[in-house]
Amino acid sequence: MAKTAIDKDASVFNELTLRCILTAYKEKMKELSVISLICSCFYPETRKKLVCEFEDMEVKPINKRASGQAFEVILKTPSPVSDAAHSLASPPKKRDISLEDIQKKLDAAEDRRRSQEAELLRALQERREHERDVLLRALEENSNFSKMAEEKLQFKMEQIRENREAYLTSIMERQQEKVDVGVR
Repeated sequence: MAKTAIDKDASVFNELTLRCILTAYKEKMKELSVISLICSCFYPETRKKLVCEFEDMEVKPINKRASGQAFEVILKTPSPVSDAAHSLASPPKKRDISLEDIQKKLDAAEDRRRSQEAELLRALQERREHERDVLLRALEENSNFSKMAEEKLQFKMEQIRENREAYLTSIMERQQEKVDVGVR
């Protein structure tokens, strides 16, 4: 029984909603017809079929369809005036190349190749020098580290030896004092 009351409430709500939507739609359609009437008063001439016209083409609507609009694009033939303006410049005529010109170009190409090789060799030489410098620095740092470590070790060994001698000397002195005290 509770379901039927809920179903009735929902159906009443749906009917009210649909009526409101339908009323709003009718009002909007009335407004649109009034707007089109006003626009037709301001612009009484009918529009041409031509939608847009460019210098070298024109666009005409074909007919309206449910999915959208369709257009026809018509390209115009170029006029003699525009033909001269839009004509492409012909490539320059090739002149006869002499044997001397060919030889000059070959020599220039050979010079470029040699300079590129020299540049490459110079770059390789600089790279090798840099690698050599880095290696020498690493060896020097390693040598310095070894020397420092050896000096530190010698210093610690010397301190340990001195401390041991001092410790043994102090023990000997205490023993000697005990012996001297015991003899008296």
